[in-house]
Amino acid sequence: MSFESLGLSAELLRAVSEQGYSEPTPVQEKAIPAILEGFDLMARAQTGTGKTAGFTLPLLQKLNESPQKPGHRRPVRALILTPTRELAAQVEESVVTYGKHLPLKSTVIFGGVKINPQIMKLRMGVDILVATPGRLLDHVGQKTLDLSKVEFLILDEADRMLDMGFIHDIKKIIALMPKQRQTLLFSATFSAEIKTLANGLLRTPKLIEIARHNTPSEQVAQVVHPVDRERKRALLSWMIGSNNWKQVLVFTRTKHAANRLSKQLTQDGINAAAIHGNKSQGARTRALAEFKQGKLRVLVATDIAARGLDIDQLPHVVNFELPNVPEDYVHRIGRTGRAGNEGEAVSLVCVDEHQHLRSIERLIKKTLPQIVIPGYEVDPTIRAEIIPNGRNTPKKGGASKHTNYRWDNNRPGANSNRNDTRSSNRRQQYR
Repeated sequence: MSFESLGLSAELLRAVSEQGYSEPTPVQEKAIPAILEGFDLMARAQTGTGKTAGFTLPLLQKLNESPQKPGHRRPVRALILTPTRELAAQVEESVVTYGKHLPLKSTVIFGGVKINPQIMKLRMGVDILVATPGRLLDHVGQKTLDLSKVEFLILDEADRMLDMGFIHDIKKIIALMPKQRQTLLFSATFSAEIKTLANGLLRTPKLIEIARHNTPSEQVAQVVHPVDRERKRALLSWMIGSNNWKQVLVFTRTKHAANRLSKQLTQDGINAAAIHGNKSQGARTRALAEFKQGKLRVLVATDIAARGLDIDQLPHVVNFELPNVPEDYVHRIGRTGRAGNEGEAVSLVCVDEHQHLRSIERLIKKTLPQIVIPGYEVDPTIRAEIIPNGRNTPKKGGASKHTNYRWDNNRPGANSNRNDTRSSNRRQQYR
C-alpha cells in the first residue's frame, strides 16, 4: 500500500515524499483512513511505529479542509497532549514538517521555560496546540488559553500520562472542551486504567492494535555483561574508551543516578550530560542538540525523560541499570537499530538485577548472551541487595537486607576462583 491510496492531499503527499517515505507503516495504514472518516480511535502502538505521522497527517488534512474564516483570530482547533516536554517538542516538529505546505499554524507549550513567549504565540492564534498537561492548565488559570473551540483531541502515550499521575489534569482539561469532538487515544498498553479512561472519552471508537514488538529488532545486537554493582561505572568508562564509541545513550532508573553517572563519566574524561525531569528545559534541549550533533559523547537519561527522543542512526544504547518494567527494556533499546541501521544494546547487570533480567528474557522470549569482560569478573561472594523503592520485590516473609540470588558461576566465561572479596554490604553508589 502507498500513501497515495490513503486519501491524503497532494500537499501532504509532497511533504511525506520529501521526508523519504514511500509506504505507510501498519499503524498509519489503519489509523489514517479511520481518522479521515471521522471515527474516534483507540490505538495500541509503541514508540517507533510511526504513530505520530499516523495521527498528524489526517489531522492536518481535516483542518485544512475546513479552514477558518479570514479576519478571525485562530482558535485552538486541535489539542495534542503528551506526557513529557521532549515528546511534545518532537510531535510539534512533526506537525511543522508535514504541514509545511499548508496554511495552518501550530505551537508547543510545556513547563521549564518562560511562559510569556508562549502567551504571545497563543494570542496570535494557532490551529494546532501541542502541550503537556501541567503547563496547559497554567495557561488556563491565567486565562491565556481557550479550549471551547477544540474539534480534535489527541492523547499521545496515554499510558505514560497515567503512570505520571496526570489523570486528574486530563479530566480538568477535557471538561473545558466541547463534548462534540473527535478524540484519538494512543497508548503502548491497554491496561484497565486506559480502558476506563477510553470508556469515558471515546464514542464508538475504531480499535487498532499493532502487535507489540516484545521481540526487539533483529538489527539490534543485544548482550549482557555481568559486573559487580560497584564496578559498573568503571566498566562503562572502559568500554566507551576502548571501543572508541562516539554516541552512546545510557539509561538509569533514577534522576539521582543519571546525575551522578554523568558527573563520574565527565571526571573520567568522557563528555557526558544527564537529562531528566529536574533539569531545566534549556539544559535538556541543549544537551539533546549537542548529542545529536556529535558534540556530546554520552547522554544519560531516565526512561520518562527519554520519551520522544528521536536520534537518527544511534549506534549504542547502554542499560546502566535494568528498568523496573520489562517493557521499558524494549522501548530503551528500540532507540537504536532503526530504519534498517544496525545497533548495539549493552546491559550492565549486577546480582541485584537477576530477577529483572529474567523478567526481560521472559518478555522477549529470548535468553540474552552473557559475556564477562576480563578484569571485571563478578565476585561470587557478593549477595544481592534489595533494590530500594520497590524496584525489586522481596519474597514473602522476608524484609531482609539481602536476597539469595547469585550469578551462575558455571556459565561460560565465569570466574569462580575470584579472590577479590569486596564487602557485600556496600550500597550501589550509582543509584
